[in-house]
Amino acid sequence: MHVHELKAMLSSFQKSAQAAEKTSLRQSLSDLMRSDAKLQMCFPFGTLSGPDDLYERCYMPLLEAMPDLERRDLIVVAGTTPEGQHWIGTMGNYMGTFVAPFLDTPPTGHLAHMRYHEFFRVEDGRIVEMQAIWDIPELMMQARAWPMAPQLGAFLCTPAPMSGDGLAVEGDGIKALDHVVAMLTDLCKHPEDPDPNVMNLGKYWHPRFNWYGPAGIGTGRGISGFRNWHQIPFLRAMPDRKLDEMGDLRSHWVGEGDYVCETGWPNMRLTLSGDGWMGIAPANREVLLRSLDFWRLEDGLIRENWVLVDLLDLYAQVGVDVLGRMREFNKARTVAPVAVPAGLS
Repeated sequence: MHVHELKAMLSSFQKSAQAAEKTSLRQSLSDLMRSDAKLQMCFPFGTLSGPDDLYERCYMPLLEAMPDLERRDLIVVAGTTPEGQHWIGTMGNYMGTFVAPFLDTPPTGHLAHMRYHEFFRVEDGRIVEMQAIWDIPELMMQARAWPMAPQLGAFLCTPAPMSGDGLAVEGDGIKALDHVVAMLTDLCKHPEDPDPNVMNLGKYWHPRFNWYGPAGIGTGRGISGFRNWHQIPFLRAMPDRKLDEMGDLRSHWVGEGDYVCETGWPNMRLTLSGDGWMGIAPANREVLLRSLDFWRLEDGLIRENWVLVDLLDLYAQVGVDVLGRMREFNKARTVAPVAVPAGLS
Protein backbone atom coordinates (compact mmCIF):
# COMPACT_ATOMS: atom_id res chain seq x y z
CA MET A 1 0.00 0.00 0.00
CA HIS A 2 1.11 3.56 -0.66
CA VAL A 3 2.03 5.73 2.33
CA HIS A 4 -0.85 8.12 1.67
CA GLU A 5 -3.33 5.22 1.57
CA LEU A 6 -2.04 3.92 4.90
CA LYS A 7 -2.43 7.30 6.58
CA ALA A 8 -5.85 7.89 5.05
CA MET A 9 -7.06 4.68 6.69
CA LEU A 10 -6.75 6.31 10.11
CA SER A 11 -8.75 9.45 9.30
CA SER A 12 -12.11 8.21 10.60
CA PHE A 13 -10.55 6.90 13.81
CA GLN A 14 -8.54 10.10 14.28
CA LYS A 15 -11.62 12.27 13.81
CA SER A 16 -13.75 10.27 16.26
CA ALA A 17 -10.93 10.09 18.81
CA GLN A 18 -10.10 13.79 18.66
CA ALA A 19 -13.37 14.45 20.45
CA ALA A 20 -13.92 10.98 21.82
CA GLU A 21 -17.56 10.01 21.99
CA LYS A 22 -18.36 6.44 22.91
CA THR A 23 -20.55 5.40 19.99
CA SER A 24 -18.48 6.99 17.22
CA LEU A 25 -15.18 5.82 18.71
CA ARG A 26 -16.38 2.25 19.02
CA GLN A 27 -17.72 2.29 15.47
CA SER A 28 -14.52 3.73 14.01
CA LEU A 29 -12.45 1.02 15.70
CA SER A 30 -14.78 -1.64 14.33
CA ASP A 31 -14.53 -0.18 10.82
CA LEU A 32 -10.74 0.05 11.00
CA MET A 33 -9.76 -3.28 12.56
CA ARG A 34 -10.31 -6.87 11.60
CA SER A 35 -12.52 -8.67 14.11
CA ASP A 36 -9.67 -11.00 15.08
CA ALA A 37 -6.92 -8.35 15.12
CA LYS A 38 -4.10 -9.05 17.58
CA LEU A 39 -3.88 -6.01 19.84
CA GLN A 40 -0.83 -5.94 22.08
CA MET A 41 -1.35 -3.32 24.76
CA CYS A 42 0.92 -2.25 27.57
CA PHE A 43 0.64 -3.60 31.12
CA PRO A 44 -1.84 -4.22 32.71
CA PHE A 45 -4.08 -4.70 29.63
CA GLY A 46 -2.09 -7.42 27.85
CA THR A 47 -2.92 -8.99 24.50
CA LEU A 48 -6.46 -8.32 23.31
CA SER A 49 -8.45 -9.66 20.36
CA GLY A 50 -10.45 -7.41 18.09
CA PRO A 51 -11.83 -3.87 18.35
CA ASP A 52 -14.60 -4.62 20.85
CA ASP A 53 -12.08 -6.03 23.31
CA LEU A 54 -9.88 -2.95 22.86
CA TYR A 55 -12.77 -0.59 23.39
CA GLU A 56 -14.22 -2.33 26.45
CA ARG A 57 -10.91 -3.05 28.21
CA CYS A 58 -9.02 0.15 27.43
CA TYR A 59 -11.05 3.01 25.96
CA MET A 60 -14.21 2.63 28.02
CA PRO A 61 -12.37 2.94 31.39
CA LEU A 62 -10.39 5.88 30.01
CA LEU A 63 -13.56 7.61 28.84
CA GLU A 64 -15.16 7.05 32.24
CA ALA A 65 -12.12 8.68 33.86
CA MET A 66 -11.99 11.54 31.33
CA PRO A 67 -15.45 12.02 29.76
CA ASP A 68 -14.16 14.91 27.64
CA LEU A 69 -11.20 12.85 26.37
CA GLU A 70 -9.45 13.99 23.23
CA ARG A 71 -6.69 12.35 21.23
CA ARG A 72 -3.97 14.70 19.96
CA ASP A 73 -1.77 13.13 17.31
CA LEU A 74 1.63 14.81 17.09
CA ILE A 75 3.46 12.45 14.72
CA VAL A 76 2.12 10.04 12.09
CA VAL A 77 4.67 8.00 10.10
CA ALA A 78 3.80 5.20 7.68
CA GLY A 79 5.49 2.91 5.22
CA THR A 80 6.64 -0.57 4.39
CA THR A 81 9.27 -2.28 6.53
CA PRO A 82 12.31 -4.01 5.01
CA GLU A 83 10.40 -7.28 5.55
CA GLY A 84 7.48 -6.06 3.45
CA GLN A 85 4.95 -5.31 6.20
CA HIS A 86 2.81 -2.16 6.15
CA TRP A 87 2.93 -0.20 9.42
CA ILE A 88 1.59 3.11 10.70
CA GLY A 89 3.24 4.70 13.76
CA THR A 90 1.48 7.39 15.77
CA MET A 91 2.60 9.48 18.74
CA GLY A 92 0.61 11.99 20.73
CA ASN A 93 -1.18 12.77 23.98
CA TYR A 94 -4.54 11.71 25.32
CA MET A 95 -5.91 14.68 27.25
CA GLY A 96 -9.03 15.32 29.29
CA THR A 97 -10.40 16.42 32.63
CA PHE A 98 -9.46 13.67 35.09
CA VAL A 99 -12.66 13.32 37.13
CA ALA A 100 -12.85 9.58 37.94
CA PRO A 101 -10.22 6.95 38.76
CA PHE A 102 -8.31 5.18 36.00
CA LEU A 103 -6.72 1.87 37.02
CA ASP A 104 -7.27 3.12 40.60
CA THR A 105 -5.22 6.27 40.00
CA PRO A 106 -6.99 9.00 42.02
CA PRO A 107 -8.65 11.69 39.91
CA THR A 108 -7.39 15.27 40.10
CA GLY A 109 -10.29 17.26 38.71
CA HIS A 110 -7.81 18.95 36.36
CA LEU A 111 -6.78 18.60 32.74
CA ALA A 112 -4.43 15.61 32.49
CA HIS A 113 -2.20 14.21 29.76
CA MET A 114 -1.01 10.70 28.93
CA ARG A 115 1.37 10.09 26.04
CA TYR A 116 0.74 7.22 23.66
CA HIS A 117 2.83 5.46 21.03
CA GLU A 118 0.51 3.31 18.93
CA PHE A 119 1.62 1.23 15.95
CA PHE A 120 -0.72 -0.50 13.51
CA ARG A 121 0.02 -3.23 10.96
CA VAL A 122 -2.17 -3.28 7.88
CA GLU A 123 -3.20 -6.11 5.57
CA ASP A 124 -5.77 -5.81 2.79
CA GLY A 125 -6.94 -2.42 4.00
CA ARG A 126 -7.63 -3.44 7.62
CA ILE A 127 -5.59 -3.30 10.80
CA VAL A 128 -4.59 -6.82 11.80
CA GLU A 129 -2.11 -6.02 14.59
CA MET A 130 -1.48 -3.22 17.08
CA GLN A 131 1.44 -2.63 19.43
CA ALA A 132 0.83 0.23 21.84
CA ILE A 133 2.10 1.79 25.06
CA TRP A 134 0.14 4.32 27.06
CA ASP A 135 2.28 6.22 29.57
CA ILE A 136 0.21 5.28 32.60
CA PRO A 137 2.96 6.37 35.08
CA GLU A 138 2.65 9.88 33.61
CA LEU A 139 -0.95 9.98 34.80
CA MET A 140 0.04 8.67 38.24
CA MET A 141 2.61 11.44 38.62
CA GLN A 142 0.08 14.16 37.85
CA ALA A 143 -2.16 12.65 40.52
CA ARG A 144 0.85 12.60 42.91
CA ALA A 145 0.24 8.88 43.26
CA TRP A 146 3.45 7.44 41.74
CA PRO A 147 4.68 4.88 44.31
CA MET A 148 8.14 4.23 42.90
CA ALA A 149 11.43 6.19 42.89
CA PRO A 150 11.45 9.80 41.63
CA GLN A 151 12.55 10.08 38.03
CA LEU A 152 15.94 11.59 37.20
CA GLY A 153 14.90 13.39 34.04
CA ALA A 154 12.52 16.31 33.67
CA PHE A 155 8.75 15.82 33.81
CA LEU A 156 6.72 17.54 31.09
CA CYS A 157 3.82 17.11 28.74
CA THR A 158 5.64 15.70 25.71
CA PRO A 159 5.71 18.26 22.90
CA ALA A 160 5.19 17.93 19.18
CA PRO A 161 8.23 18.07 16.89
CA MET A 162 10.00 21.42 17.01
CA SER A 163 9.77 21.51 13.20
CA GLY A 164 5.96 21.49 13.35
CA ASP A 165 5.66 18.90 10.57
CA GLY A 166 4.82 15.76 12.53
CA LEU A 167 1.45 15.37 10.78
CA ALA A 168 2.81 16.20 7.34
CA VAL A 169 5.75 13.80 7.13
CA GLU A 170 6.64 12.69 3.63
CA GLY A 171 9.56 11.63 1.49
CA ASP A 172 12.10 8.85 1.22
CA GLY A 173 13.28 7.92 4.71
CA ILE A 174 16.09 5.52 3.78
CA LYS A 175 18.86 7.98 4.69
CA ALA A 176 17.27 8.77 8.08
CA LEU A 177 16.71 5.08 8.82
CA ASP A 178 20.30 4.19 7.96
CA HIS A 179 21.50 6.97 10.27
CA VAL A 180 19.45 5.72 13.24
CA VAL A 181 20.48 2.08 12.71
CA ALA A 182 24.15 3.11 12.52
CA MET A 183 23.72 5.13 15.72
CA LEU A 184 22.28 2.15 17.57
CA THR A 185 25.06 -0.09 16.27
CA ASP A 186 27.70 2.24 17.71
CA LEU A 187 25.65 2.71 20.90
CA CYS A 188 25.87 -1.02 21.58
CA LYS A 189 29.68 -0.97 21.53
CA HIS A 190 29.47 0.43 25.07
CA PRO A 191 29.80 -0.69 27.86
CA GLU A 192 31.64 -3.76 26.56
CA ASP A 193 34.17 -1.14 25.58
CA PRO A 194 34.10 1.04 28.73
CA ASP A 195 35.13 4.23 26.92
CA PRO A 196 31.88 6.18 26.25
CA ASN A 197 33.54 7.86 23.27
CA VAL A 198 33.20 4.56 21.38
CA MET A 199 29.49 5.37 20.96
CA ASN A 200 30.33 8.39 18.75
CA LEU A 201 27.39 10.32 20.18
CA GLY A 202 28.50 13.58 18.61
CA LYS A 203 28.47 11.93 15.18
CA TYR A 204 24.77 11.09 15.35
CA TRP A 205 23.08 13.50 17.76
CA HIS A 206 22.44 17.23 17.45
CA PRO A 207 24.17 19.27 20.18
CA ARG A 208 20.76 20.43 21.46
CA PHE A 209 18.81 17.21 21.03
CA ASN A 210 15.90 16.36 23.31
CA TRP A 211 15.41 12.78 24.49
CA TYR A 212 11.79 12.39 25.63
CA GLY A 213 11.77 9.30 27.84
CA PRO A 214 8.75 7.73 29.55
CA ALA A 215 7.52 8.93 32.93
CA GLY A 216 9.70 7.14 35.46
CA ILE A 217 12.81 8.09 33.49
CA GLY A 218 11.98 11.56 32.17
CA THR A 219 13.42 13.91 29.57
CA GLY A 220 17.06 14.85 29.02
CA ARG A 221 18.65 17.50 26.79
CA GLY A 222 21.87 17.06 24.88
CA ILE A 223 24.50 14.41 25.42
CA SER A 224 25.00 15.30 29.09
CA GLY A 225 21.28 15.15 29.84
CA PHE A 226 20.89 11.87 27.98
CA ARG A 227 23.92 10.31 29.66
CA ASN A 228 23.27 11.49 33.22
CA TRP A 229 19.50 11.19 33.45
CA HIS A 230 19.08 7.98 31.47
CA GLN A 231 21.96 6.08 29.90
CA ILE A 232 24.49 5.89 32.73
CA PRO A 233 22.08 4.44 35.34
CA PHE A 234 20.44 2.26 32.66
CA LEU A 235 23.69 0.60 31.60
CA ARG A 236 25.01 0.41 35.15
CA ALA A 237 21.98 -1.72 36.00
CA MET A 238 21.86 -3.71 32.74
CA PRO A 239 25.27 -3.67 31.05
CA ASP A 240 24.54 -6.68 28.83
CA ARG A 241 21.64 -5.11 26.92
CA LYS A 242 20.98 -6.57 23.49
CA LEU A 243 18.77 -4.96 20.87
CA ASP A 244 16.67 -6.71 18.23
CA GLU A 245 18.56 -9.46 16.41
CA MET A 246 21.38 -9.30 18.96
CA GLY A 247 18.92 -10.76 21.45
CA ASP A 248 16.98 -12.98 19.03
CA LEU A 249 14.21 -10.39 18.89
CA ARG A 250 12.54 -8.47 16.07
CA SER A 251 11.57 -4.85 15.59
CA HIS A 252 9.59 -3.25 12.78
CA TRP A 253 11.22 -0.17 11.23
CA VAL A 254 9.78 2.59 9.06
CA GLY A 255 11.59 5.64 7.74
CA GLU A 256 9.76 8.55 6.13
CA GLY A 257 11.37 11.89 5.32
CA ASP A 258 13.38 13.03 8.33
CA TYR A 259 11.53 10.65 10.65
CA VAL A 260 12.16 7.08 11.76
CA CYS A 261 9.95 4.92 13.97
CA GLU A 262 10.39 1.49 15.50
CA THR A 263 8.17 -0.90 17.40
CA GLY A 264 9.18 -4.16 19.04
CA TRP A 265 7.21 -6.51 21.29
CA PRO A 266 9.76 -6.97 22.85
CA ASN A 267 12.94 -5.60 21.27
CA MET A 268 15.48 -5.54 24.14
CA ARG A 269 16.91 -8.39 26.20
CA LEU A 270 18.79 -7.48 29.39
CA THR A 271 19.90 -8.84 32.76
CA LEU A 272 19.05 -6.61 35.71
CA SER A 273 22.35 -7.19 37.50
CA GLY A 274 23.31 -3.78 38.88
CA ASP A 275 21.85 -1.08 41.10
CA GLY A 276 20.70 2.46 40.47
CA TRP A 277 18.11 2.44 37.68
CA MET A 278 14.71 3.77 38.77
CA GLY A 279 15.45 2.60 42.31
CA ILE A 280 15.19 -1.08 41.34
CA ALA A 281 17.43 -3.39 43.35
CA PRO A 282 19.52 -5.89 41.37
CA ALA A 283 17.30 -8.88 40.64
CA ASN A 284 19.90 -10.85 38.67
CA ARG A 285 17.06 -11.76 36.35
CA GLU A 286 16.70 -11.49 32.59
CA VAL A 287 14.04 -9.01 31.49
CA LEU A 288 12.54 -8.17 28.12
CA LEU A 289 11.69 -4.57 27.28
CA ARG A 290 9.13 -3.22 24.87
CA SER A 291 10.35 0.10 23.47
CA LEU A 292 8.37 2.06 20.87
CA ASP A 293 10.42 4.94 19.49
CA PHE A 294 10.36 7.92 17.11
CA TRP A 295 13.34 9.94 15.89
CA ARG A 296 13.45 13.23 13.96
CA LEU A 297 16.59 14.30 12.12
CA GLU A 298 17.65 17.86 11.43
CA ASP A 299 20.64 18.74 9.24
CA GLY A 300 21.57 15.07 9.20
CA LEU A 301 21.61 14.67 13.02
CA ILE A 302 19.03 13.38 15.51
CA ARG A 303 17.31 16.46 16.97
CA GLU A 304 14.48 14.77 18.88
CA ASN A 305 13.84 11.24 20.12
CA TRP A 306 10.52 10.15 21.62
CA VAL A 307 10.81 6.90 23.62
CA LEU A 308 8.14 4.91 25.44
CA VAL A 309 9.02 1.78 27.39
CA ASP A 310 6.43 -0.43 29.06
CA LEU A 311 7.84 0.20 32.53
CA LEU A 312 4.91 -1.33 34.40
CA ASP A 313 5.57 -4.59 32.56
CA LEU A 314 9.26 -4.38 33.46
CA TYR A 315 8.42 -3.98 37.15
CA ALA A 316 6.05 -6.93 36.92
CA GLN A 317 8.83 -9.11 35.48
CA VAL A 318 10.91 -8.55 38.64
CA GLY A 319 7.95 -9.14 40.97
CA VAL A 320 6.91 -5.55 41.66
CA ASP A 321 3.19 -4.76 41.40
CA VAL A 322 3.25 -0.99 40.81
CA LEU A 323 -0.53 -0.67 40.70
CA GLY A 324 -0.80 -2.63 43.96
CA ARG A 325 1.80 -0.38 45.59
CA MET A 326 -0.06 2.69 44.37
CA ARG A 327 -3.23 1.43 46.05
CA GLU A 328 -1.30 0.88 49.30
CA PHE A 329 0.32 4.32 49.16
CA ASN A 330 -3.00 6.03 48.52
CA LYS A 331 -5.37 4.21 50.88
CA ALA A 332 -6.19 7.43 52.69
CA ARG A 333 -7.10 9.24 49.47
CA THR A 334 -10.48 9.15 47.82
CA VAL A 335 -10.81 7.49 44.46
CA ALA A 336 -14.39 8.67 44.13
CA PRO A 337 -15.35 10.70 41.07
CA VAL A 338 -14.67 14.42 41.37
CA ALA A 339 -17.48 16.91 40.79
CA VAL A 340 -16.00 20.13 39.41
CA PRO A 341 -18.46 23.05 39.69
CA ALA A 342 -19.27 25.00 36.53
CA GLY A 343 -18.12 28.22 38.22
CA LEU A 344 -21.09 30.22 36.94
CA SER A 345 -23.09 30.55 40.14
